[in-house]
Amino acid sequence: MLDNPSSLAVAALGDLLTIERLDTDLYRVPASDTEPGRVFGGQVVAQALRAAAHSVEDGRQCHSLHAYFLRAGDVRKPIIYRTLRDYDGGSFTHRRVVAIQDGRPILNLASSFHRAEAGFAHAQTMPELPAPEDCPDLVTALAASGQAISSGSLVKLAAFEVRVAPEVSGSGEDEALPAQHYWVRMASPMQADPALQRVLLAYISDFALLRTTSLPHPTQFFSPRLQAASLDHAMWFHTDPDVDDWLLYTMDSPWAGHARGYARGALFDRKGTLVASATQEGLIRPVEG
Repeated sequence: MLDNPSSLAVAALGDLLTIERLDTDLYRVPASDTEPGRVFGGQVVAQALRAAAHSVEDGRQCHSLHAYFLRAGDVRKPIIYRTLRDYDGGSFTHRRVVAIQDGRPILNLASSFHRAEAGFAHAQTMPELPAPEDCPDLVTALAASGQAISSGSLVKLAAFEVRVAPEVSGSGEDEALPAQHYWVRMASPMQADPALQRVLLAYISDFALLRTTSLPHPTQFFSPRLQAASLDHAMWFHTDPDVDDWLLYTMDSPWAGHARGYARGALFDRKGTLVASATQEGLIRPVEG
């Protein structure tokens, strides 16, 4: 049923991440709004990944992507995605995608796809945190801590249910690192195939990662006294995700300086399996005034 707000939001996100084929390896996404605004970085990464995946043979899934944000996208204009088929090997496939508005690149993405095969295995352990059922929703948690989230961010997250887990004390070097933890899942089941699951995870992976770098500093992330923008984003998919079920997104920031901040994230399923890892560097420039 698509008559409840959650289902409508999930359907709208599915439409947003659907790309129109114009020609071989050339795709288009229409304008997403009529009011001025900047395109959400996770949207451009996710759409670029979908453009890359369209030219990859079945049985190979994306295991890594690296994206550079070059210019802010305009929500009032369509985006063109051009895929370059760099390499098709026996085990790996490499694709590059350029996202273009007004004839100028706004994002460059490199991605690699791998056929399924067995090998050595080990993985990071999921931290012990309360279950999502025991955590407050995002708006309630931020309000309780005296923080706010922009209305634009709420629109971008409308297709997801987000719960905020409390911070936990670290040990050793990690004890002083700024960190935050979120449980996230689709607000209504989408039952997407493995390729689209990765696209959805790429979309949500851009949420709050850069904000982690601002946590130890006096200016709130959505304050007009802070200029913030993603510069580059990388992601590694370790196994097929299930975005319909709860995933724990843990984030920390080992470094900030020179008006830039660096953050890293890990996504776990409810069983504690490390599903994906992400890193991001962004602009966090104090605004004098």
